[in-house]
Parts: sequence; C-alpha cells; structure tokens
Amino acid sequence: MAAKKVGKQAGVEGSFALLWGEQGQPSRGPKPSLTAGRIAEVAIGIADKEGLDAVSLARVARGIDVTAMALYRYVPGKAELVDLMVDLAIGPPVSVTYIPGGWRPQLTEWARQCSAVYRRHPWILTATGMRRQIMGPHQLGWLDTALAVLATTGLSAPQRHDTFLLLVGHIRNIAQQTVDHDEAANEEWAHLTADVLKRHADRFPALTSAVAEGAFMPQGGDALDFGLERILDGVAALIP
Repeated sequence: MAAKKVGKQAGVEGSFALLWGEQGQPSRGPKPSLTAGRIAEVAIGIADKEGLDAVSLARVARGIDVTAMALYRYVPGKAELVDLMVDLAIGPPVSVTYIPGGWRPQLTEWARQCSAVYRRHPWILTATGMRRQIMGPHQLGWLDTALAVLATTGLSAPQRHDTFLLLVGHIRNIAQQTVDHDEAANEEWAHLTADVLKRHADRFPALTSAVAEGAFMPQGGDALDFGLERILDGVAALIP
C-alpha cells in the first residue's frame, strides 16, 4: 500500500509548491502568523553570516522566536527551505535590454550582475552544487533573460543553451575561487613551490619559465571579465 502524505509535502513536490506559491493553506486552526518567505529570509541571513551548514529549522525558529515544529506548518523540511532560499536570494532577473550595442554588452552586464549575486550569497554554490533542482521563478527569470539576449544572435537553441551553461560555469568557478581564497595558504604554497622548482627546474621547464615571468603573480584586471571576454569571442565566431 502506498504511504500517505500526512501534514506536509515532501521532496520535489514540496519544493515546487513552495517556490511557486502553490502549497495548500491549513483549513483548520489559527490563521498562519508566518510565511514561508519570512522563514527563508531569516535562513538567508544565517547563511550569509555563517554558511549553509549553520542553517537548520531549529536555528531559524530561534531567530523568529517560535518552536521548530511551528515551522513545519510552512516548510516541509530543510531541503525544501534551501531551494526557496536560493530563489529568494538570487532575486528578480536584471534588465539588460536598455544597454546599447546588442547581445555582447548585454550578456556582459548579465554575467556581472549574476556574479554579484554569488558574491553576496556565496553559500548558493553549495546549495545548488551539481544537482538538478526545481527552479523557482527568479532562477527561471535569469535563464529567460540570457536566452532572450542570445535569441538575437541567430544561434540555434542548443547553442544558446550551451552558451548559457558556459557563462554560468565561468561565474561559478570565479565565485568558488573567491570562497576558497586563503592569503596565508597562498603565500605558503608560493614559497614551497618556488623552492621545489629551484631544485627541479630541469624537470618542469615550461612551469619554471612561466613562474619566472610572473604567471602566478596577482594580475591586473578582473578574472571574471577575462574569461567572459574569451567565451564571448567564441560565441561571436559562431554567429553567422
């Protein structure tokens, strides 16, 4: 016999209902005093300060001054709450149609604004990861904006989608580098690597030469923009 859902939706259905505002409202009992959105806002504040691991229904409940059990009236569990947190933190998509010059400057601005979201909420990297999740209206809005810009290029639908994936992958890579950055560890790595190369330069001639020419020194300019320009150069080469 199939198990019945009691009191809450679970998994994918629960996330979908939360993200799209389609969860049912209790027909009995007192009028709800909270909203799923308010709960997610408190959880976002915790994640911004302490990381995603610090978020739990119990911790969020303390921030709202209610019991953890009271939150289950609004969110099925942490997984569904995290999906809602991601969509709310990402926020509505930016408008880029006002930017003159066509698809390239518009996609550039789109990418910079998307990168800014990851800087404000670095925990989104962990929350999304390498899984296919239910996307909310804000996430789909960002995707729709990018595809709308690319629709003016004449590229095929698969090429437009692949371009979007390339852009997001580059943005996430730069965001991950920022999260992982440790100045003290970097200095130690540089010192140890330089010492090794002094003793084994003949084994790694190309690497030794690159280090001598400053390949690993801080570079001027923005790493996001460098990669972005190279991606867009490739896209431009595809356009008929």
